[in-house]
Amino acid sequence: MARANPKIALSTSRDIPFDKLVLSQCNVRRVKAGIAIEELAEDIARRTLLQSLTVRPVLDGDDNETGIYEIPAGGRRYRALELLVKKKRLSRNAPIPCIVRTDGIAEEDSLAENVQRAPLHPLDQFRAFMTLRDKGQPEEEIAAAFFVSVNVVRQRLRLAAVSPSLLDVYADDGMTLDQLMAFTVNPDHERQEQAWQSLQHSHNKEPFHIRRLLTESAVRASDKRAQFVGSETYEKAGGTILRDLFEPDDGGWLQEPALLEKLVAEKLERGGDSVRAEGWKWIEVVTELPYGHGHGLRQLSGREVPMTDEEAATRDTLQAEFDKLEAEYAEAREIPEEVDRRLGEIETAMETLDDRPVVYEPDDVARAGAFVSIDSAGVLRVDRGYVRPEDEPRIKDKDGAEDDEAGRQRLSSSGQDANEEDNAAVDEPEEEDGIRPLSDRLMTELTAHRTLALREAVANDPDVALRAALHVLCLKLFYHYGFESCLEIEAKSVLFGHTSGLADTPAAKAIDARHRAWDEQMPEDTGDLWNTLAELDSDSRQALFAHCVGLSINAVYQPYDRRPKALRHAGRLASAVTLDMAAAGWKPTVDAFLGRVTKARILEAVREAKGEKAADRIAHLKKDDMAKEAERLLDGTGWLPEPLRTAGISSTKPDDVDHTPHVMAAE
Repeated sequence: MARANPKIALSTSRDIPFDKLVLSQCNVRRVKAGIAIEELAEDIARRTLLQSLTVRPVLDGDDNETGIYEIPAGGRRYRALELLVKKKRLSRNAPIPCIVRTDGIAEEDSLAENVQRAPLHPLDQFRAFMTLRDKGQPEEEIAAAFFVSVNVVRQRLRLAAVSPSLLDVYADDGMTLDQLMAFTVNPDHERQEQAWQSLQHSHNKEPFHIRRLLTESAVRASDKRAQFVGSETYEKAGGTILRDLFEPDDGGWLQEPALLEKLVAEKLERGGDSVRAEGWKWIEVVTELPYGHGHGLRQLSGREVPMTDEEAATRDTLQAEFDKLEAEYAEAREIPEEVDRRLGEIETAMETLDDRPVVYEPDDVARAGAFVSIDSAGVLRVDRGYVRPEDEPRIKDKDGAEDDEAGRQRLSSSGQDANEEDNAAVDEPEEEDGIRPLSDRLMTELTAHRTLALREAVANDPDVALRAALHVLCLKLFYHYGFESCLEIEAKSVLFGHTSGLADTPAAKAIDARHRAWDEQMPEDTGDLWNTLAELDSDSRQALFAHCVGLSINAVYQPYDRRPKALRHAGRLASAVTLDMAAAGWKPTVDAFLGRVTKARILEAVREAKGEKAADRIAHLKKDDMAKEAERLLDGTGWLPEPLRTAGISSTKPDDVDHTPHVMAAE
């Protein structure tokens, strides 16, 4: 007959005064881990002791109990209780719940308590925090109760709010914690589940890819349109902003692009109305101005409003305070926060005073217009004082004749007819009494001789030749209507059309700033331009000449105007100046290149920059996903497509060792 298993007898439990307890040397825990003793003491003070101590009686030499008990398991709880006693928050003889053990080995008690205890699954913790919040406990109280920051509580609540089906996947180890964090970026459970389903057909389940799937239709808060409207205005209008509590998100993602565009248009129109009220003949309001929007237009210089005596005095006072603070802390290792803040306030105030408003003559305002747009920082941009050719005042010469292009065409045509008539005549008209104007034929012959001699003389005087070429370039590029040069040199500033983002490139900003600086030095009257150029030193004249020549360059490919020789010359020019488009700021982004070429070209680009292995890893992707991943892979490599490469500058070479991390796949 089989013998029945003996009944288990559990260890006894009893309350033992704290002053009868001592630490045992048999505790196997040697390395500090978990929360601090101070935090554990506060937790015991808040909730009392939730887990009993495991103790063994201390015996004397005759194996008799001494009334003292040592603690092989629960040393941290004992030290927390000891801290409460020292702070007089707990009595020295307070009864402490204990499990009394007499069998086995003390070290075994300590090891079993630590090893057999199963740690709480993170999901249980997230859900527990959610339960506390649902029962009315504020986030701040939860944070204080568990000695974590409020942000940590919010993170855990956000994790608990992910789609229940995805939480079940996480609980079954079907996804990592980092992946679960990525799903919190969008609270829409349906979108989360759709994204997870699409990942099942992909080799790439990286968190960054999950975030991209959940925010691909949103607008980044760092976008200039979002900056222009402001997140507060957008949210007041009913818009929502997705925030990532686990990764830097630059302000998040705006979920309603249509609402954003509406708010942008309304605010832009209000800005346009305020500029229109200034009396300009025309106003053009757009979100983004194309580069070269002022081509063919003359920009008025206007007149800066000088500072009033009061403003000048305020400016001097601010400068004196700024200089004093800078001198006082010049040798300091660290500037106090309040001083640094005050220095910033002073700089801002001085910049505001130095940025003088510009006023224009009423007649100029009546014939000119302004462009209203958004700059790259999301601030309203107003470009005032542009005059269209048809609105230019007609200029009369000394004889009172109008000097306009149509008049010049008529003069050219009539002059040709007159020359033909003169050529038909054989004899000069007989001279009559008094001095008569020279005949056209004679004038032509005389000036032909003079032109030939002038060509020879100028050819032997490089300085005058440079000034003459510079003169005609400035007439065409700064005044747009001046025909006051005998040089038949045509200068055109090429208009590129609406290429998005072109105006925000470093090259465009540098060119515009330099052009404005030179424009301010140009005389109002074109008749004074020659003397103005003569007064420039040699270096300044060459710098202005280079600027004007640069403005005339046209290396743009146009399908309707094929110029293979001109484009080849552009390549030679690029080699001469060692042009590096990567250093100039161009990057192979989805919008700029990768999203507009075939998959074969995308793979070719990645292969050239990162090697064959990197290209193979994205070869199976769909076009959109491949372009996005290629943008990430090519970032920082300096890779350029063929039309942007310069002969003589080494192209990107793939790494000898492929360090590319695991990349994405698509459905």
